[in-house]
Amino acid sequence: MKEKKHSVFFVDHEPASRATMADILGGAGFDVTCFANTDVCLAELEQSSCSLLITAMEMPGMDGMMLLNRTMAIVPWIPVMVISAKGDVPTAVRAIKFGAVDFLLKPFDTNVLIDKVRSIISRYEFESPNGSRNLTTTEKKVLKVILDGRGNKGIARKIGCAVRTVEFHRSNIYHKFRVDNVVELTKKAMAMLI
Repeated sequence: MKEKKHSVFFVDHEPASRATMADILGGAGFDVTCFANTDVCLAELEQSSCSLLITAMEMPGMDGMMLLNRTMAIVPWIPVMVISAKGDVPTAVRAIKFGAVDFLLKPFDTNVLIDKVRSIISRYEFESPNGSRNLTTTEKKVLKVILDGRGNKGIARKIGCAVRTVEFHRSNIYHKFRVDNVVELTKKAMAMLI
């Protein structure tokens, strides 16, 4: 049986950095998609399977910290690693507090990067019984509101749909996370964010 490739998204405005990351991680067996634009990356995160997002800290416009914040708001189950050329302890601490699972200072050792990527993916990976790694766009919205502590009626009002629709999506989310109740779902979802 062929081993599946894990998808890694990488965001950096520097073409050389994107090419280097694609070579390193692609050579290690990952399916790497590089983005120069954070908005394009965010749109793709909502539509595609992604095992790990790696973002450069220093970028014009939306920097890595802003991208981290936006990612946590729309797809909080996707782990994010931040890399920086100017990293210091306060910056690393801030990135971790905002939800990054790791912080790596440039220049980095290729083997260290690959080991970190493998470790993060194995730690945060979850699969549904049918092999799908993706929640649908609506399931992602429902999960986010569930994690905010709302019940089915509150979720329905928040995302603008019928309660029965919420119940259907909630059932699918439970199935994909392999849980039976909101407590287990919250624990499993939050474990992916720690």
